[in-house]
Amino acid sequence: MASRLQKIETDESVLLRVTHSNLKTFSAEIRFSLQSTVEAVKDKLWRKCGTSVNSMSLHLYDDANTKLADLANDSRPLGFYSPLDGFRLHIIDLDPSSVTSGGWLEDTSLVEKYTISQEAYEKRDGTFKKFKDKLASPNTSAPDNKIPDNYMEDLCANIKVGDRCQVEPGDKRGVVKFVGRAESLAPGFWVGVQYDEPLGKHDGMVKGSRYFNCPPLHGAVVRPDKVKVGDYPERDPFEEDEI
Repeated sequence: MASRLQKIETDESVLLRVTHSNLKTFSAEIRFSLQSTVEAVKDKLWRKCGTSVNSMSLHLYDDANTKLADLANDSRPLGFYSPLDGFRLHIIDLDPSSVTSGGWLEDTSLVEKYTISQEAYEKRDGTFKKFKDKLASPNTSAPDNKIPDNYMEDLCANIKVGDRCQVEPGDKRGVVKFVGRAESLAPGFWVGVQYDEPLGKHDGMVKGSRYFNCPPLHGAVVRPDKVKVGDYPERDPFEEDEI
């Protein structure tokens, strides 16, 4: 007994392969604390397979599939039975009316299927068929969300190529390099900016069309409402380090 208790203290847990008498396809590797009682082990297994604690009988097999013990004493620690990693813990479900019996948990063909007539289905609202039919039918009442060609043109009135600017979000500073429509982008007006720092996405070429030239990763094309022109000098990179 003393040697078994010493083993429980030194080996904290064990990895066992778990099988079930009713669930032929159920096989799981589960780690257990050697200090857990057999009852606690059963409670953990109940959450995995559905067999109630009171209806569960546990048998321990070694890695050669030789039966070693029946875990019949719920108050004993698992380590008393000296299980090793790779041993098998087999669950016997003693309840003939258990949820695991009958095979329906594994074979869905045994489960009675819900059926509905086509006429009753057609009368229902919110079905997938009605959703598909709605998507397929033209929606003449939907508003026209097309962006006009002069979208944000008025905001470009005070933005000129060469202006110093600041772009939101992020207060990124730079110089305006392009103002106008961009054929490779959505309709409306756009502003091309060369940032002072490599905070952009390109060198002035967007989707195969070049709108301006700048160093790589310094270019951006944004909507006019994101651009503020004015006295935005290039930041001193050492300014924040000064005291």
